[in-house]
Amino acid sequence: MEATLRWVLITAIAPVAWGTNYFVTHAYLPAGHPLYGAAIRALPAGLLLLAVRRERPRGSWWWKSPVLGALNMGGFFALVYVAAQLLPTSTASTVMATSPLVMMLIAWALLAERPRLLPLAGAAVGLGGVSLMLLSGTASADTRGVLASVAAMLMSSLGYVLAKRWGKDVDVLASTAWQLIAGGLLLLPFAVFVEGAPPALDGPAALGFGYVTVVATALAFGAWFAGLRHLPAATVGLVGLLNPVAGVLLGTVIAGESLTLRQLCGLALVLGGILLGRPAGGRRAVGPVSGLRAASPSTPVRPPASPRSPK
Repeated sequence: MEATLRWVLITAIAPVAWGTNYFVTHAYLPAGHPLYGAAIRALPAGLLLLAVRRERPRGSWWWKSPVLGALNMGGFFALVYVAAQLLPTSTASTVMATSPLVMMLIAWALLAERPRLLPLAGAAVGLGGVSLMLLSGTASADTRGVLASVAAMLMSSLGYVLAKRWGKDVDVLASTAWQLIAGGLLLLPFAVFVEGAPPALDGPAALGFGYVTVVATALAFGAWFAGLRHLPAATVGLVGLLNPVAGVLLGTVIAGESLTLRQLCGLALVLGGILLGRPAGGRRAVGPVSGLRAASPSTPVRPPASPRSPK
């Protein structure tokens, strides 16, 4: 039980860090450069982890790393930026909150992990909590933004399932580094072609990228993939719902806004869904498990807006 709780807390680092990413991006990073922003986020983070774990890809990881890098970092980061530009963050975050349910279905197909009732119920309750926190019923939805958000959710859901399937025999920090480097390298040519010269960075932007690179990417993805290695994927996915919770609470602290009764009820539902879907008896699952994962990593949360919403 103690081991399970420890890994849940480690995994929770990721969605909490991702919940701060939107605020840092919008407050400090240069606008209009989503591809460069994603590449600058991924590449240095991957090199940092590679410096910690000095291992090169071997065997099939020379092709697995680019595949996972495209799904989990490269394409995902770019699509998240597009969705953030075209959609109210409440809408984008709610789409991403369907990821635990989608991952359970993908894991059932690819890993023979049959979804169980409690994780399914927990994901549904958590999705209801996110919707209650973030949706007001007045936000308009750009079809292109919705498609980008759905594509990002599907890509990351598939990518995390494949990372769990393929990652049993390699060091988790090394494989995370390979994915980040591959994703960043895949993004760079598109960034040069679409956005031209890289953006100039002033002091606050450099510090912002430093935070996004070290905390919201290297540390967050390392914790996330470690969680997938040691916990049932369904549990990891539900922990990902802390992303919007972190965003809402960050907005309250930074903007000095008070939580409404509706938001408090949504927070309670999200936390209740996470508890409902936890592993029975606190057992440690390392192999095939039931259900799968989660709300997107990188979907940031816009703190100072009302209704508040992640990513």
